[in-house]
Parts: sequence; C-alpha cells; structure tokens
Amino acid sequence: MKKDDKIILQRDVEAISIPFGKTVTLPEGGEVIVMQAKGGSVSVGFESRLYLIESYNLDAIGGEAKARPSLPETASAKELEEYVWEQLRTCYDPEIPVNIVDLGLVYGCRIDQLLTGETVVIIKMTLTAPGCGMGDVIAEDARRKILGAPQVSKVLTEIVFDPPWSRDMMSEDAKLETGMF
Repeated sequence: MKKDDKIILQRDVEAISIPFGKTVTLPEGGEVIVMQAKGGSVSVGFESRLYLIESYNLDAIGGEAKARPSLPETASAKELEEYVWEQLRTCYDPEIPVNIVDLGLVYGCRIDQLLTGETVVIIKMTLTAPGCGMGDVIAEDARRKILGAPQVSKVLTEIVFDPPWSRDMMSEDAKLETGMF
C-alpha cells in the first residue's frame, strides 16, 4: 500500500479515530485513502476524517492481516519488558514516519505487579509539542498492542511535558529518516 491509494473496504473494520483515540467501525464498501503505512498499521482518510487501522485488520483493505501481538503466559518478567518495548516500537505518530521510541517520545516504562496479582504497565511519554493532538491516538495504539500479552491487565499512559521534547531526544536513525540531523 502506498500513500494516496484509494481502497474500498472489503468488510466492516475497527479503526482508531485520529486525533480522539476512540474505536469506531468503518463500514464495508466505504472508500478510504491511504495516508501512511508504518509499523504494520495504516492511517487512512475516510469521509474527511483520519483513522488508524491496525495490522491484524489489514485484510479489510486488501492487505495481509497479521496476528495480534501476543506473548505466552509463561513468559518471564524480562520477556514481558522486551515485548512491551517491541510493541512501543510499532507505534507511530500518524503524522511522522518514525516510531515513538526512536522519536524520543517514550521517557520510561514501568511494569508493576499488584497485590491482586494483576500486572499493570505504566508508560511515561511526551509529545513533540504540547498542542499536538495525537497523544490519545498514540496512547490507544500502544495500549491495545501491549494488551496482547495475557499477563497484562491494564496499560496506563502518562503524558508529561517536563522535560520538553526536543530533536536531541531522537535516535540517530530517526534524525536521518526525518532529515533533522
């Protein structure tokens, strides 16, 4: 799939609305326009609005659906942490072709085991600018992907602006990709 491809939806499909981060259903037969295809997800335009279609729903737009991200229940704490970071690297700001980890938006990740036995993942992140409207979309994308691990009961995202994001926080690869070196 390439930017500006026009595609007819082959079935009803769940999508995340941009910038609100809410899940909606786009109807079979509707026409979407590809805006960006990164990290396995595809950002599309539909009826003058933007939506994110996740990798496991790509068959609805003629692509190959990928299995939902998951992790065996027997995975170790280290494997769970690696899984969480791997999933964060598949999350993209719909406007920037760099994952949120390499972009420097993720300040930290903590995995807590509650007394109830539940596992909670807490992501501390920022946005490229305080007025950026993509925070809810990015947070929802991350939450849904990380919840593929059966050990995880809840994912909480905390968006902070201190320290403020700067391009110095980007990985070298991200700077090259965006031309911001």
